[in-house]
Amino acid sequence: MSAETRELTCIVCPVGCRLKAEMVDGKVTSVEGNGCKRGAQYALDELCAPKRTVTSTVRVSGGFLPLVPVKSAQPVPKEKIAEVLAAICATQLTAPVKGGQVVIANVAGTGIDIVASRSMPVAEAAQA
Repeated sequence: MSAETRELTCIVCPVGCRLKAEMVDGKVTSVEGNGCKRGAQYALDELCAPKRTVTSTVRVSGGFLPLVPVKSAQPVPKEKIAEVLAAICATQLTAPVKGGQVVIANVAGTGIDIVASRSMPVAEAAQA
């Protein structure tokens, strides 16, 4: 049986509680230092199945700007981030793009969509 203590800072809210998690055989057995129960859940998620919201940009042809910001609709498992970023890099859109529009559905087989973070209208010169 291997026991270890991990220290981390909770990022669920701006308070930034310092957490101390006890782990036995890779499983979280206790969490201390959290000011609310969300902190304990954060420690459990971060130590057992870390996820991150992915943000990036996608090329847009005929748009007012050449890139549109995008983000994952939900946090992505950390081990899939490189694959998600590769899929985003390989994507190109044509203007117009609407904010909230799904840019890549089920990216990298995660069941998570990549969505546009803002609208991108057609460039004035492209409309004429």
